[in-house]
Amino acid sequence: MTDELTPETPDEDEQPIKQRKNGLYPGVSDELAENMKSGWADTELRDLQPVEQAPNAARRRAALSARFPGERLVIPAGNLKTRSNDTEYQFRASTEYVYLTGDQTDDSVLVLEPKGDSHEATIHRLPRSNRENGEFWLNGMGELWVGRRHSLSESEALLGVPCKDVRELADALKEATGPVRVVRGHDAGIEAALTDKVTAERDEELRVFLSEARAVKDEFEIGELQKAVDSTVRGFEDVVKVLDKAEATSERYIEGTFFLRARVEGNDIGYGSICAAGPHATTLHWVRNNGEVRSGDLLLLDAGVETHTLYTADITRTLPINGRYNDLQRKIYDAVYEAQEAGIAAVKPGAAYRDFHDAAQRVLAEKLVEWGLVEGPVERVLDLGLQRRWTLHGTGHMLGLDVHDCAAARTEHYVNSTLEPGMVLTVEPGLYFQADDLTVPEEYRGIGVRIEDDILVTDDGNRNLSAGLPRRSDEVEAWMAGLLGK
Repeated sequence: MTDELTPETPDEDEQPIKQRKNGLYPGVSDELAENMKSGWADTELRDLQPVEQAPNAARRRAALSARFPGERLVIPAGNLKTRSNDTEYQFRASTEYVYLTGDQTDDSVLVLEPKGDSHEATIHRLPRSNRENGEFWLNGMGELWVGRRHSLSESEALLGVPCKDVRELADALKEATGPVRVVRGHDAGIEAALTDKVTAERDEELRVFLSEARAVKDEFEIGELQKAVDSTVRGFEDVVKVLDKAEATSERYIEGTFFLRARVEGNDIGYGSICAAGPHATTLHWVRNNGEVRSGDLLLLDAGVETHTLYTADITRTLPINGRYNDLQRKIYDAVYEAQEAGIAAVKPGAAYRDFHDAAQRVLAEKLVEWGLVEGPVERVLDLGLQRRWTLHGTGHMLGLDVHDCAAARTEHYVNSTLEPGMVLTVEPGLYFQADDLTVPEEYRGIGVRIEDDILVTDDGNRNLSAGLPRRSDEVEAWMAGLLGK
């Protein structure tokens, strides 16, 4: 990673240039500064067409406008976050901003200004780097360092929204009057400018509304989720093909293999991949991925590709590392499969959101009683929640721009709601027998199984978006054998 140049102190009316303490150049000569101002081609992009999600974003802004008439609404994309010293994490725009704009640019802010009975939307963002004061080549965030960004005019054409320089926004917001709401947690500078104009309670109402608005997906969103799922299926295939290399190294080989597919076909992984081999499969969010991969053990792989528009898949399969389940592994896997089948069957319009969880938990409780691991009857087990020692988590969640989408929604609009066509949720029962659990036979200990699919609620039932990955134990074995040429 290269050192940026160190310029002389700019004039007061110019944007300050960030300087590195130990840069190798002490300054910029007048001749070089003048030379760098000219001789550059016109790179303005013209005749740009709006991004595909622009009309959907416009409809979402209209719904937001109708919910909060007469109020200024501020939705930031967020800023870069420091990883260490002067290096940053890869930027991921806030879900609320992406949902309402289709844009993913750091430091940008959507503002809805009240106008009559509706609002006028403006996106505030950084313009092209200044070439007169040398920002474009002297500043560590200048375009010669981090890449070209769209001009304000280009952004207007792509997003269908007027655009202004975001560097002027904070001062404007400080002078603003009237009721204001902001989505918190993404841009400290914008929040500071509004500190005496907003309340936590009113801002939370804005965040909750935007969370609940995402519950029912439109056709564009469903298409993006299917793309995410299809790429994820290919990522799982990639992993199966390199299990021998993972055995020679560690779970990290699995993590890296899936990540390659996510970066080639999408934006990134949608969440930290869980590549849990052997007893690590009993740790629900095992993302260290530094353990051994051994023949005869199971691999619980929970991973999802995030598309270029930031919609993510979330799929889990529990695979026999050597390609064949042993008798006990198959018994436990088949029980989870049966529970998932019951859960998926309960996903339909008009059903209570909780129905799929209850259906899956009943099957698992029945199996635990049948195996003598917990004393029945089944109704007693369910009433007391005794099965939770081995099932642990809920059986699913909403899915979309966030892997746990709609998380800020009110309970009555989420877990106590009724399913509607267009909702997308996961169904993911599991059984986990901890390595130190003395209440189960020794042979059970260290076995964890989860099966997870992404399910779209349709007008007449549901559609499994991830049906491209086999689920039944014999189908999994045949699929793995085919991929390995056995």
